[in-house]
Amino acid sequence: MLKIKEIMGHCDIPCAVYDPSQAQYSTLSVIRFLDIINEIKDDLDDPENMAKFIRVVAEKESHAKITKDEITTIWGDYFKQPQFEKFPEIHDLTHSIMMDASKCKQSINRENGINLLAGVNRFAEIFWATKETETVKKISPYLPNLEIVCPVTKDSN
Repeated sequence: MLKIKEIMGHCDIPCAVYDPSQAQYSTLSVIRFLDIINEIKDDLDDPENMAKFIRVVAEKESHAKITKDEITTIWGDYFKQPQFEKFPEIHDLTHSIMMDASKCKQSINRENGINLLAGVNRFAEIFWATKETETVKKISPYLPNLEIVCPVTKDSN
Protein backbone atom coordinates (compact mmCIF):
# COMPACT_ATOMS: atom_id res chain seq x y z
CA MET A 1 0.00 0.00 0.00
CA LEU A 2 2.67 2.52 1.07
CA LYS A 3 5.89 2.19 -0.85
CA ILE A 4 8.20 3.95 1.59
CA LYS A 5 11.80 3.17 0.73
CA GLU A 6 13.60 5.00 3.50
CA ILE A 7 12.80 6.87 6.70
CA MET A 8 15.35 8.97 8.52
CA GLY A 9 15.29 10.80 11.83
CA HIS A 10 17.90 12.80 13.66
CA CYS A 11 16.94 11.78 17.20
CA ASP A 12 14.49 9.98 19.46
CA ILE A 13 12.47 13.13 20.15
CA PRO A 14 10.84 14.86 17.18
CA CYS A 15 10.75 18.62 16.75
CA ALA A 16 13.73 19.39 19.00
CA VAL A 17 11.74 19.41 22.24
CA TYR A 18 14.37 19.04 24.94
CA ASP A 19 14.21 20.30 28.51
CA PRO A 20 16.27 19.26 31.55
CA SER A 21 13.46 20.10 33.99
CA GLN A 22 12.31 16.47 34.24
CA ALA A 23 15.81 15.51 35.36
CA GLN A 24 15.75 18.30 37.94
CA TYR A 25 12.36 17.29 39.32
CA SER A 26 13.33 13.62 39.40
CA THR A 27 16.49 14.55 41.29
CA LEU A 28 14.48 16.60 43.78
CA SER A 29 12.27 13.54 44.24
CA VAL A 30 15.32 11.36 44.88
CA ILE A 31 16.44 13.76 47.62
CA ARG A 32 12.96 13.83 49.13
CA PHE A 33 12.84 10.03 49.10
CA LEU A 34 16.25 9.92 50.77
CA ASP A 35 14.90 12.25 53.47
CA ILE A 36 11.86 10.00 54.03
CA ILE A 37 13.99 6.87 54.15
CA ASN A 38 16.30 8.45 56.69
CA GLU A 39 13.31 9.57 58.79
CA ILE A 40 11.89 6.05 59.09
CA LYS A 41 14.89 3.73 58.75
CA ASP A 42 15.27 3.23 62.50
CA ASP A 43 11.62 2.23 62.99
CA LEU A 44 11.19 -0.62 60.52
CA ASP A 45 9.68 -2.94 63.14
CA ASP A 46 6.41 -1.13 62.45
CA PRO A 47 4.78 -2.88 59.44
CA GLU A 48 3.42 0.44 58.14
CA ASN A 49 6.90 1.97 58.15
CA MET A 50 8.32 -1.16 56.50
CA ALA A 51 5.72 -0.95 53.72
CA LYS A 52 6.40 2.76 53.28
CA PHE A 53 10.15 2.10 53.27
CA ILE A 54 9.83 -0.49 50.51
CA ARG A 55 7.66 1.79 48.35
CA VAL A 56 9.93 4.80 48.84
CA VAL A 57 13.08 2.84 48.02
CA ALA A 58 11.46 1.62 44.79
CA GLU A 59 10.49 5.18 43.86
CA LYS A 60 13.98 6.48 44.69
CA GLU A 61 15.43 3.91 42.31
CA SER A 62 12.91 4.80 39.61
CA HIS A 63 13.50 8.54 39.85
CA ALA A 64 17.28 8.14 39.82
CA LYS A 65 16.87 6.18 36.58
CA ILE A 66 14.61 8.91 35.14
CA THR A 67 17.33 11.45 35.91
CA LYS A 68 19.91 9.31 34.10
CA ASP A 69 17.61 8.71 31.13
CA GLU A 70 16.72 12.39 30.73
CA ILE A 71 20.33 13.56 30.93
CA THR A 72 21.68 10.92 28.55
CA THR A 73 18.92 11.62 26.03
CA ILE A 74 19.70 15.33 25.94
CA TRP A 75 23.45 14.72 25.95
CA GLY A 76 23.25 12.08 23.24
CA ASP A 77 20.57 13.56 20.99
CA TYR A 78 20.78 17.33 21.43
CA PHE A 79 24.43 18.19 22.07
CA LYS A 80 26.53 18.36 18.92
CA GLN A 81 30.07 19.48 18.09
CA PRO A 82 29.43 23.24 18.39
CA GLN A 83 28.05 22.78 21.93
CA PHE A 84 30.89 20.39 22.84
CA GLU A 85 33.43 22.99 21.72
CA LYS A 86 31.73 25.79 23.66
CA PHE A 87 31.18 23.64 26.78
CA PRO A 88 33.91 20.96 26.82
CA GLU A 89 32.99 20.03 30.41
CA ILE A 90 29.69 18.49 29.26
CA HIS A 91 31.13 14.99 28.78
CA ASP A 92 32.69 14.80 32.25
CA LEU A 93 29.64 16.48 33.76
CA THR A 94 27.29 13.95 32.16
CA HIS A 95 29.47 11.10 33.40
CA SER A 96 29.53 12.51 36.93
CA ILE A 97 25.72 12.83 36.87
CA MET A 98 25.48 9.16 35.89
CA MET A 99 27.83 8.21 38.74
CA ASP A 100 25.98 10.38 41.28
CA ALA A 101 22.61 8.95 40.23
CA SER A 102 24.06 5.45 40.71
CA LYS A 103 25.32 6.43 44.16
CA CYS A 104 21.78 7.56 45.00
CA LYS A 105 20.51 4.14 44.01
CA GLN A 106 23.22 2.34 45.99
CA SER A 107 23.00 4.35 49.19
CA ILE A 108 20.74 6.38 51.47
CA ASN A 109 23.29 9.18 51.94
CA ARG A 110 21.52 12.50 51.27
CA GLU A 111 24.80 14.11 50.21
CA ASN A 112 24.77 11.93 47.08
CA GLY A 113 21.44 13.49 46.15
CA ILE A 114 22.74 17.00 46.78
CA ASN A 115 25.75 16.27 44.54
CA LEU A 116 23.40 14.90 41.88
CA LEU A 117 21.28 18.05 41.99
CA ALA A 118 24.37 20.26 41.68
CA GLY A 119 25.41 18.36 38.54
CA VAL A 120 21.93 18.38 37.04
CA ASN A 121 21.60 22.11 37.73
CA ARG A 122 24.95 22.77 36.03
CA PHE A 123 23.79 20.65 33.10
CA ALA A 124 20.62 22.78 32.92
CA GLU A 125 22.68 25.98 32.93
CA ILE A 126 24.78 24.72 30.03
CA PHE A 127 21.75 23.43 28.14
CA TRP A 128 19.91 26.76 28.36
CA ALA A 129 23.11 28.67 27.49
CA THR A 130 23.34 26.69 24.24
CA LYS A 131 19.85 27.99 23.44
CA GLU A 132 20.87 31.53 24.42
CA THR A 133 18.22 31.45 27.14
CA GLU A 134 18.83 33.30 30.38
CA THR A 135 18.40 31.33 33.60
CA VAL A 136 17.60 32.12 37.21
CA LYS A 137 17.98 30.06 40.36
CA LYS A 138 14.77 29.46 42.30
CA ILE A 139 13.87 27.45 45.36
CA SER A 140 11.50 24.60 44.50
CA PRO A 141 8.03 25.22 45.96
CA TYR A 142 7.81 21.74 47.47
CA LEU A 143 9.95 19.58 49.67
CA PRO A 144 12.91 19.38 49.76
CA ASN A 145 12.77 23.11 48.88
CA LEU A 146 16.15 23.18 47.15
CA GLU A 147 17.53 25.45 44.45
CA ILE A 148 16.95 24.63 40.79
CA VAL A 149 18.01 26.39 37.60
CA CYS A 150 15.05 27.71 35.61
CA PRO A 151 14.88 29.28 32.16
CA VAL A 152 13.59 32.82 31.98
CA THR A 153 10.53 32.49 29.79
CA LYS A 154 9.19 35.12 27.46
CA ASP A 155 5.86 36.83 27.99
CA SER A 156 3.15 36.16 25.45
CA ASN A 157 1.91 39.11 23.45
